[in-house]
Amino acid sequence: MPKLSKRRKAAEQIAKKGKEKHQVSDAIKLLKSFPATKFDQTVEIAMHLSIDPRQADQQLRGAVSMPKGVGRSARVVCFCPSDKADAAKAAGAVEAGGEDLVKKVEGGWLDFDVAISTPDMMRFVGKLGRALGPKGLMPSPKAGTVAADFETAVSEFAAGKVEYRNDDSGNIHCVVGKMSFSEEDLIENLNFFINMITKARPAAVKGDYVKKCVISGTMTPSVRIDV
Repeated sequence: MPKLSKRRKAAEQIAKKGKEKHQVSDAIKLLKSFPATKFDQTVEIAMHLSIDPRQADQQLRGAVSMPKGVGRSARVVCFCPSDKADAAKAAGAVEAGGEDLVKKVEGGWLDFDVAISTPDMMRFVGKLGRALGPKGLMPSPKAGTVAADFETAVSEFAAGKVEYRNDDSGNIHCVVGKMSFSEEDLIENLNFFINMITKARPAAVKGDYVKKCVISGTMTPSVRIDV
């Protein structure tokens, strides 16, 4: 049986502690104590909620700008009337346009992270459901990606505004920063997101709302948070 390295042993000991519930500040300290990697890991929160995703009034979806950002930018495209394309690009869109952009995406171009649409363009964008839907790129009013004020939407998402939505098991995942962030910045982002989800509790949910909450880095085991 191969001998475990000191690094592996240390990581396993930290992982054992991570299975216990911790206050947010202690959870961040523990997460940062995992052996460092050669790249700046993304830090993500995962919350398991007692919602019934089959019920429309219990589904959670939206977009959020973290107080301290998330340490990354996004490639945003904007479906808008052609005469507004320059304004969208000035706001930070990598590509913007009307039916010409719809045709480009129909042809297979998907080199972007977020798609914004003005309400009047959705009658054209709607036919891109097969291309955008499976990748989570379809513009939606709930996520803030269908907006009359497209310039603000483009600039916010380009600067790192992130979407969140529950999956079929009642879990919500969201990026809250980078491992290089200070403990204080990660704590602020985490508390902000946890409080936001807590306040968004659907009226139909009874009993314990948050069943489990953990944070993790790209290459680390999870650390449990006491919510």
